[in-house]
Amino acid sequence: MRAFVHELVSGRVVFGAGALTEVPDEVARLGGRRVLVIHGEHEKRLVDRLTEELGDRVAARIGEVTQHVPVEQARAAVARADEAEADLLLTIGGGSAVGLAKAVARERGLPILAVPTTYAGSEMTPVWGLTEAGRKTTGRDPRVLPRTVVYDPELTVSLPPDLTAASGMNALAHCVEALYAPDLSPVLALVAVEAMLALADALPRCVAEPADLTARGEALYGAWLAGMCAGNATMGLHHKLAHVLGGTYGLPHAPTHAVLLPYTMAYNRVAVPEVIQRIGDMLGADDAVGAVWQLARSIGAPASLRAVGLRESAIDEVASTVARTDVVNPRPVTYEGVRELLAAAYAGQPPA
Repeated sequence: MRAFVHELVSGRVVFGAGALTEVPDEVARLGGRRVLVIHGEHEKRLVDRLTEELGDRVAARIGEVTQHVPVEQARAAVARADEAEADLLLTIGGGSAVGLAKAVARERGLPILAVPTTYAGSEMTPVWGLTEAGRKTTGRDPRVLPRTVVYDPELTVSLPPDLTAASGMNALAHCVEALYAPDLSPVLALVAVEAMLALADALPRCVAEPADLTARGEALYGAWLAGMCAGNATMGLHHKLAHVLGGTYGLPHAPTHAVLLPYTMAYNRVAVPEVIQRIGDMLGADDAVGAVWQLARSIGAPASLRAVGLRESAIDEVASTVARTDVVNPRPVTYEGVRELLAAAYAGQPPA
């Protein structure tokens, strides 16, 4: 048994079909009297209904969020919170809504109650991110970790198959990188394994039958655990690439993660063969990289960086940018290696 340090960072979790009805009680539990509600456009009807139940406890709403949280939008949200004299942030939606709430919490120390509608996992992490002048900056701050997360599988039934696939692969990436993180503990390894098994089993069923509430519950359970992995382990090359491609080149977050995952696994295989083999064993495959590739294809996740909007001419610049950054990764991050990875991911060819 190798030496390790275990310190699990997590908030309160309320999980179950119909759990949305618990939100007013959770608002009261956190002492929320002037709530700023932050949500995406697709959650408007849901939020309309919920704000009726919350009544005069809702002090203000922000109904527009953007991926990668532009700093201008973050500043406007902080100002809105100040104007409303908010004492609680209630975020409903995917990672973009959570990310904007985190930007406010980081500046004002307000608690967050998160209600996720995707499998992003950001609600389980103390990680924040802001984009300014084409550059995404991320960091960790305990103030941005949501105090309470309400998971209701019923809220994910309307998630379209393509977004289900991309968001689910994003969650899977948290687990993979956790398993070869330098600060992995035995407990977190168990969490990552359980999450991967749940996601790999549930995602094909969610795509085939979007209204299958049992499958949706299993996928959301996996996403919760995957988010714990991202919140408690150091993420490596995969997440660095996704941040650069999203923040600088505007690529969509979850689809970019979905494309990159088998390629970053292939890149790291030579450095951590035992971890990659363990993932293969979990998936019932001799080749873990190929199994993840096939899973992504079977559920309709995007297959190439070209398909999600990257210009081929940007590959050199991305490789150079990433190679110059400080990335904690099992295999050293080099310009040549990253460029080869990106070229293969751009073409969408099966990873070697």
